[in-house]
Amino acid sequence: MVKRSLQAPEVEVPAAAQGLGTALAGMLLIATTYGMARFGVGLFGPAFEAERPELAGVLGWAAAAQFTSFSVAALLAARLVGPRPRWGVALAGATAAGGSLVVAFAGHPALFIAAVFLGGMGAGFASPALVRIVDAAVPASSASTAQGVVNSGTAVGVVGAGMVAFTSPGLAAAWVLMAALCVGSAAMVWLRGSRADALEASAALAGRIVAGPRRALAVPAVAAAVAGAASALVWTFGPLMVTSAGALPPEHAGWLWVALGLGGLLGVLTGALVHQLGIRLGWLSCAAALALAIGGVGLSTHGQLPALAYGGMALFGAAYMSLSGVLILWAREAWPGHGGEGTSLLFIALATGQAVGSATFGLTDLSRPGLISLAAVVICVTGGLLGLVRWR
Repeated sequence: MVKRSLQAPEVEVPAAAQGLGTALAGMLLIATTYGMARFGVGLFGPAFEAERPELAGVLGWAAAAQFTSFSVAALLAARLVGPRPRWGVALAGATAAGGSLVVAFAGHPALFIAAVFLGGMGAGFASPALVRIVDAAVPASSASTAQGVVNSGTAVGVVGAGMVAFTSPGLAAAWVLMAALCVGSAAMVWLRGSRADALEASAALAGRIVAGPRRALAVPAVAAAVAGAASALVWTFGPLMVTSAGALPPEHAGWLWVALGLGGLLGVLTGALVHQLGIRLGWLSCAAALALAIGGVGLSTHGQLPALAYGGMALFGAAYMSLSGVLILWAREAWPGHGGEGTSLLFIALATGQAVGSATFGLTDLSRPGLISLAAVVICVTGGLLGLVRWR
């Protein structure tokens, strides 16, 4: 007599489904750490001005601190969590959530800047870890598309933050909710990242990762820093410029970020764009679109044109998400086998430019948004052209 096992047979999940699930989880982590915890300072600028006017004067410095902390975290991630990507995910969730919680109740400028510095680290830990985790879960033929899906998480997070701004009764409730979302998304990626940990450790032991020349990333790094400085104007001061000029009432500022986020969903097409144009022309196209978007937002403040403000923000979202997506693909092409490290270096360059741009624009006269926007447009076009330089 044959005994029948009462244990249900194991159902093998197809690799494609596993890869899709990992990419979607990574998208949510980017949504919370980038779109909410990191860029939330600029999103809630009008709300800070209304509810906590003592903090409105340091928004530029706070944004600069946040962009700087991203670079610090990315450098730490490259050294501390390289063989264990899941630890990068855990640090991403902890720092983004912790910083958001302190922002929720911060009333002193110094505490506020320290809180956004901590919150900005989450994105720096998340990016390099997710490159490894997604590459381990997704077939090589689909890696570019999967990374595009993950990168679009910033757009999803910006839309989510805009909806949080509309539905929350105040700043404190909004930032507490975003902190909880950071924890939840990090937990989702942690549960799916064990395979990446194993592959990274075995590859390091076997010596299969061949060191590549960091100088191959010099051109995209400089181009990213310059374009990043221009983008800081919209990320940090976009809503304030539009609402202060009377193009939109302050209570409608959240819709600007919803428009930006919806436009940013087009970032999933970055892989197709690079396939058609190549890395360098793809970069130039994205930088040109970003410059056009910045100009549109600035122009909307002169004629009080809300439609132009919404359109400019939507184009900005599409251009910026595509621009950062090109950097991910450029890092993998220029430094084979080191996609995570290369992405960290290029995103550090992008964030460094944004930190400088935020601090610099914060010292200017924002009552003249047209002139400031024109300067940002010129800077952005310069960053696009720098990407065409070939350095042997």
